[in-house]
Formats: sequence, structure tokens, C-alpha cells
Amino acid sequence: MARIGIPRALFYYDYFPLWQAFFTALGHQVVVSDATNKGILEDGIKRAVDETCLPVKLYMGHVQNLRGRVDYLFIPRLVSLEEKHFSCPKFIGLPDMVRGSVPNLPPILDVTVDVTDNKKLTRSSLLELGKLLGASQGQLGEAYQAGLQAHRSYRARLKQGLTHAEAIRGSTPAKTAATDYLLRVALLSHPYNICDSWVSNNLIGKLQKMGADVTTADALSLGYLRQKANSLSDQIFWTFEKKLAGAAMHYLETREVDGIILVMAFECGPDSLVTELIEREVRDRLPVMTLCMDEHTGEAGIVTRLEAFVDMIVRQKSRQEAAAAKEWAQA
Repeated sequence: MARIGIPRALFYYDYFPLWQAFFTALGHQVVVSDATNKGILEDGIKRAVDETCLPVKLYMGHVQNLRGRVDYLFIPRLVSLEEKHFSCPKFIGLPDMVRGSVPNLPPILDVTVDVTDNKKLTRSSLLELGKLLGASQGQLGEAYQAGLQAHRSYRARLKQGLTHAEAIRGSTPAKTAATDYLLRVALLSHPYNICDSWVSNNLIGKLQKMGADVTTADALSLGYLRQKANSLSDQIFWTFEKKLAGAAMHYLETREVDGIILVMAFECGPDSLVTELIEREVRDRLPVMTLCMDEHTGEAGIVTRLEAFVDMIVRQKSRQEAAAAKEWAQA
């Protein structure tokens, strides 16, 4: 049995249940890096070059956190997850960046996922990975099915409105009734920007304390989001950014939320371009705010901006309700 380390950063929030089920079914122990803290973030900043975005800096810190605790590090090379679309260049080069930045690491399992070469390569990559670990053909098939089922269950829990942390734990917490909230906000960003409570300054928790019911892009199906994104632009070639664009267009069309908060990482090229596209489309039709996060972002500034945004929406809703009541009384 091998100890396989998975950094608690980047695509951990999208695929961890799949990976955990796959490796566990093969008889291996999955070791996850500790929850982000000041030390992990500082280690990552030391290891990464200055021009790197915060999520990648943080990833380096989580890799460092696993050093000496595992037999292998699992760092897949996510090139393309859907035909004619690609991941961030840093995702594509991540295994190489880690090797060049963090010394004395255990062997890295860096299988490539690229559906532009083979639409079935996601499955093939996992099977190749299992062979590297000495698994038999029968074990590989069972492990693949276990991973697939775990991923489907995870996605289903997200669609029920659970946060990523809740969905990974498999918990079903008591949900506050929608009527107990003052407003509903769509918090649109990559999961790694908003689910790491240290980096995001617990955005979701702060919004909930201010009376906002929070939803994310992961409450909607991926196929639907890709379709809706085309109504904004059919020239978005980054898979994860396309998901956010689709969510923005959905909420703009359905008006299921009272406002949208876009969260992006400083120095993320794809985010900066797509966030600007979304904001231009939304800002005259629905309240929208953009938060840009880096290692210097302070909690006080975040709280002030969130309070102002929530207060603006609440006052706007009060005026609209008063006008509607007056119109009804005069009818």
C-alpha cells in the first residue's frame, strides 16, 4: 500500500472525491495536505516566482506541506477537459512547475488528461495511473467505476446547494430557509478561490451572516453552463472560465439572484478577460461587484465592500417593493 499525496488546492475542489475513491479502491492511502494556514501560504510564496497567481503560489505551499509524508504526489496535467477548449496554461505545466520549485519531492504521478487527442483519455489516464501503481486489469476497472460514482454523487450534492467542503465530507447539513435571508447572491469564481476559507477570508460565511443566501456556478449542470456561455461569447476557450460565463448568463436571464459577485485571482489572465466580459454584460441589468484576491488582500477591506454591496441591494429591493405596493394600491 502506497501513501498518495493530494494537495488541498486548485482542482482538488473539483475532483477530489473521484481521485480518493479511485486510489482507495486500489488499496492505497490518500493523504491530503493540511488546511491552508499562514505557514502554508508563506511557503508557497517563497517557492513560486513573483508573476505566479495566488492559487498556484498556494499550491506550491500545499506540495511543500506533503513533502516527507507520502510515497507519491498526484499532480495530473490537465490540458483539455472538453473538445476545442483548454485549461489555464499553469494547469498544463503544473507538474513541471512543481518539480522546478520544490526540491526533494517523492515521485510525481503526472498523467496527462487531453481530450483533444482522445475523447476517452480521462478514463485512459486513470487506467494508466493504476498500472504505474501495479494494479491488475480487474482492479483498474473496479477502481474506475468507484471513482466515477463518487464524482457523480459529489456533483449531485453540489446541485443540492451544499458548499464544496460539505459535499466533499458527504454531509447534509440543515439548510436555512430561503425566506430567512434578505437577498440571494451568486458568488461566481473558481472553487479554489472561494472554498479555501483562509484565502477567501471566508466569503461565503461572511455573506451568510449579512443575510445573503449564496449560490455558485456548481449548482448548475456543466452541459447547461457551456451552452449558456455561448450567448455571451463563443470565443471563450478556457473550460473553467466558460463555466463562470454560463452561470452569469443564466442568472442574468432568470433573475434568480439579486446580485452577482465575481471573484478573481490577481495575475490570472483568463479570469481578467472573462470577468471583464461578464461585468460589461451584467452591470446595467443586475447589481455586480468584482473582488480581486491576492496574498495581500485584507479582511477589513473585503468586509467593507461586501457590506456596501449587500446594503445597496437591500435598499434597492425596499424601493422596488414600496413602488410595487403603491402601484397595486392605486390600481
